[in-house]
Amino acid sequence: MDLTVIPGSRIVEVARLAFTTPDVDFLCFGESDQPSPASARQAAVQALVDGETRYPDVRGLPVLREALSGYLTGLHAKPVAESRIQVTASGMAAITVAMASVVRAGHRVVIPGPLWPNIANAVRLRGAVAEMLDLDPLPDGGFHLDLGRLDTMMEGARAVVLNSPGNPTGWTATEAELRAILEIARRHGAWVISDEVYSRLVYDGRAAAPSMLDIAEPDDRVIVCNSFSKTWVMTGWRLGWLVVPEGTQEQVVDIVEAIHSGVAPFIQHAGVAAVGDTETMERFRIHCATGRDLATQALTGLNGVRYRPPVGAFYAFLAIDGLTDSLDLAKKLVTRHGVAVAPGVAFGSAGEGWLRVCFAQSAPLMERAMQRLRDGIRAEMGS
Repeated sequence: MDLTVIPGSRIVEVARLAFTTPDVDFLCFGESDQPSPASARQAAVQALVDGETRYPDVRGLPVLREALSGYLTGLHAKPVAESRIQVTASGMAAITVAMASVVRAGHRVVIPGPLWPNIANAVRLRGAVAEMLDLDPLPDGGFHLDLGRLDTMMEGARAVVLNSPGNPTGWTATEAELRAILEIARRHGAWVISDEVYSRLVYDGRAAAPSMLDIAEPDDRVIVCNSFSKTWVMTGWRLGWLVVPEGTQEQVVDIVEAIHSGVAPFIQHAGVAAVGDTETMERFRIHCATGRDLATQALTGLNGVRYRPPVGAFYAFLAIDGLTDSLDLAKKLVTRHGVAVAPGVAFGSAGEGWLRVCFAQSAPLMERAMQRLRDGIRAEMGS
């Protein structure tokens, strides 16, 4: 059949194997084992009781847009007006709308990676060309973005897509790096699409990672994508938002209308409750910090493994000396050792030789799973 074909998910390939294998610890998805906040669940139930099930304002409920405006204005260095906020049906929907807004067939889009594969696929579905800019791996397991190479690649490009803090690497741009990236984009007349879904999951004492919302002007060619999935442990709710340039909301809302026609009102009321639930947000960050510590304890000193605890997000991304087929190793870890992790190749060719572990899990699960991972790497790689 004549259908559009895009690369399939290697993470899903591992997960499907794990689903059919008894006694497997799942660390392959970007999802926690913690429940969504009670405040959000109760708000959704009440909204259903109140009959909040009709077609919504496609821009998003005013109460949610206002709540997000206040939240972002309080968090970042520059105010974010309600008129710049567009509610979407998930963070991925936010990225899709951003792409549909600015990217056309034949355009070039520069994407620093390794990176979550859906972003490059969203570019390809627009008929555009996704050009990967590999982050430079550091000896200690961290990563560095070469701004000079970015500048060269941006010549004639339509956009650059950032994910900071990053999935899978945990790479987190400094404010100075963001300023440099914004200046490069301005000079080339290009757009910046900034995926900031992990912005609140940082472990250096800051309230949030540096953001384009701290430095960009309201009329800059910058679109910021975000989601309730990570910060508020609401992966299954499918609720996200965009911050768009001042004066463009009406054009963007027409695109949302064509793509998914808005978000269920009862889901949006859950979002309003979540935005006000600062205790859940901080509790989850501490939960992830504990998982990060357990991952670090398990991986530090493991022969043949290079790993640096990430500044942000909730993934341990580890390089394994001599590994040339991360998908094969990930499958063996499932069937022979009872632990499912994501193969690095799922995030592009630059991720080959690495594995990604989601550490946003409860301590007992992390302790058992990380021991299985250690034993598996030793057995399969001879380390």
